[in-house]
Amino acid sequence: MSVFFQTTQIEAAAADVFRWHQSPDALKKLIPPWEPVTVEQAPASLADGQIAILIIRTGPFKLRWVARHRDFIDRGDRGGEFTDEQVSGPFASWCHRHVVEANGPNRCMLEDRIEYTIRFGKTGNLLAGWYVRRKLKRMFDFRHSATKLALEGKTLP
Repeated sequence: MSVFFQTTQIEAAAADVFRWHQSPDALKKLIPPWEPVTVEQAPASLADGQIAILIIRTGPFKLRWVARHRDFIDRGDRGGEFTDEQVSGPFASWCHRHVVEANGPNRCMLEDRIEYTIRFGKTGNLLAGWYVRRKLKRMFDFRHSATKLALEGKTLP
């Protein structure tokens, strides 16, 4: 199993940042424009049991990625957290924990932790591990930047 981890400090109230992630269009805003991904079904909320379905295009092929939310905790002014876990999709396993934690009245830490396993075991990791790590880093750089800009009152270029 591999682990990807990224944190970003945001100069905004944790409750606002967590609430922003709960908005119906947040998932679409967090998909980088260069990624061939569309949202087939956005979750109605981040509550336990809610489903998100993404369509990933690779050349002429489409892959359906289904994730179920669990472990939703709203801590009010202190932020909150939730997990999405792959039900079906490109990985052998995928568990993504999102955490927003206050570290001041108008400051918080956004944290993403992903535990994943690439298909085809050691061979899959040897052939594609570097690619997945690079792709995750680029994607979460975008996601954290988009969140930070949106919540700190700035707009994306």
